[in-house]
Amino acid sequence: MTRRVSIITAAYAPKADYLDEAMSSVLAQEMPHRWEYEWLVQEDGTEPQLADKFADIPNVHYAANHAQAGAAVGRNFALARATGELVQVLDHDDVLLPHALRTLIPHFDNPQVGWACGQADDLLPDGTRTSYESAMPFGTIDAGAVNSWAIDHDANWPVHCAALMLRTDLVRAAGGWAASPIDEDIIMFSALSELSAGYNDETITWLYRIHDQQTHKTDTSRLHSQTGRTIALQRIQALSRVGLNVNGQPTPVRNFEAQAGDAAKYNVAPGTTWWK
Repeated sequence: MTRRVSIITAAYAPKADYLDEAMSSVLAQEMPHRWEYEWLVQEDGTEPQLADKFADIPNVHYAANHAQAGAAVGRNFALARATGELVQVLDHDDVLLPHALRTLIPHFDNPQVGWACGQADDLLPDGTRTSYESAMPFGTIDAGAVNSWAIDHDANWPVHCAALMLRTDLVRAAGGWAASPIDEDIIMFSALSELSAGYNDETITWLYRIHDQQTHKTDTSRLHSQTGRTIALQRIQALSRVGLNVNGQPTPVRNFEAQAGDAAKYNVAPGTTWWK
């Protein structure tokens, strides 16, 4: 029986300068035995322009929003088309190394693991790479541990969400990507990782591209980043209060307050990311 992972990419033509490299990295993936991938590309914007790039490429399924809806909507629309038991996130400007899927998929043999990530090198404009240390230990990460770290470190998360692998059912149960113009991935991941353990693999599995058009460098990011982090903190707190659990593991008890607009008390600077 063949099993499937769904790679999800939200694309936008005016900022798609690096999409060809992302595509090449997907096509180069080395799959574990009896596993296959599908790549779900969802183009944002009122005037789609990218369809021809994906014509007649096996296992690649393109669709367009036909609206200026944002990355979160694009990912959720792609999620609606996903048929894999796992979801692999890939931004349209980043690169999966050939062994990425082969490295992360086996961690989900453990039914307690709901998410997994590998390490990233920064891919600089001149083509060179810079590595950085993981803020979390390698191996299994208990449910809630990444959020505890974030609460203790000024509402900055220690796991990069741009190349996570996740159980599809958990992404859907967590509500998918949040309706936010910024930090939609952190808001989703804060809920999912509060409910489920994960795995932090020490292998470098992807490249995080540094360039001038990155979302976290935009005026929108600087304007709304504190609110995005507040929403993530509120989700953590709410899960603790209502006592949801996955696989019989209750969510941690949280004793902090995260009210609307309170991200400022966590010293979240606009556009802040812990890994930079």
